[in-house]
Formats: sequence, C-alpha cells, structure tokens
Amino acid sequence: MGHAKDQVDPRIVRTRRLLRDAFIELLQEMELEKISVNRLAERATLNRVTFYLHYRDMPDMLDKMADDMIEDITSIINAPRPNRSSAEEVDWPLMVNLLEHIAENFKFYKVILAAKRTTVFTERLLKLLTKLITESVERPGCERDFANSGIHKDIAIWYSSSAMIGTIISWLRNDMPYTPVFLTKQLSLLRQYRQSKS
Repeated sequence: MGHAKDQVDPRIVRTRRLLRDAFIELLQEMELEKISVNRLAERATLNRVTFYLHYRDMPDMLDKMADDMIEDITSIINAPRPNRSSAEEVDWPLMVNLLEHIAENFKFYKVILAAKRTTVFTERLLKLLTKLITESVERPGCERDFANSGIHKDIAIWYSSSAMIGTIISWLRNDMPYTPVFLTKQLSLLRQYRQSKS
C-alpha cells in the first residue's frame, strides 16, 4: 500500500473494500449498466448515503478504483524484493512482481480485466505498462539498437505494451495455468527468439 493509503481512516478503507468487493460480485452476475448504487449498497450491506460519502456516482467509483489499482501495482513493482534462488531468476523482475500481485488478487483482476466490461481498468494498466516499456526502450543503447534495426521506437512501445496486456488478460481468462515466474520466463524467451530472428 502507498504511504497516502496508510494514513486513511481504517473505517473508510473498510467501507471502500466492502463496496469494491460487492461491485466485483455484481459484475460477475450482470452487465455494468445494470449495477445501480442501490443494488451495490445493498450487496455491500451499506446504505446509499454511505456510498455517496465516498463517491459521486458509479463512474466516479470506477475511476477511483482504477486509481487505487494503479497505485497498488506501482507500489508492488517498486517494492524491494528478496533475492530469488538461481532456479527462479528471470530477466524481467518487474514483470514477475506484477504477475505475482495479479495472481494474489486473481478474482479482482479476472473480473475487471478479463471480463470486457470495465475498460477504465484495462486502459489504466495499459498506460502503466506503456510507461514501463518506454523507460526500458529509452535506456542507453536500446534506442541505438532500434535505430539500427529500422524499427521505430513508438511502434515497438505500442506493440510491446499491447502484447503484454493481451498476455495478462489471456492468462487470467484461462485461470492462470502458469506461475508468474514461468510466464515471465516464457516472455523473456519470446523476446530472445524474436531478437535472434531479426
């Protein structure tokens, strides 16, 4: 959790979690458009007034939930990780951190990313992945490699971030048949394979 979240009143955190969990349950049962504030509050065992103490309306709640998701993912990616054994070492430790976080919160991510119902979450995650990939591509030496290969940097970033989010969504839709470390190794092998063929 981010520093700002640590200072939030625990009752607020609890209420928002109840609303979030109720929203995820309802989204598994019905289309987003059919989820009303009344229905959501009832499922969360709260009243409508409590909902409006936290959010203006349903779109505001989705927007704030997406902000929380990105804050959580950013803190997970940036957190120091214990040293892995040599058998688990991978080229992309940030990707492993991200996939482990998604796996730990499988129900939430499967519903909001893999269900095709709430694009705000997918768009925010795509934006974050694009930022991470851009930082990787703009490292010294990488830009020169792209220039030498004739690949435009922007196109490489678009392709990589779209492929990454597509892989995460497919992984969730298939109930995570691979561990985060194995999936990351496979992505690394794919990258190496593509580079060897170019």
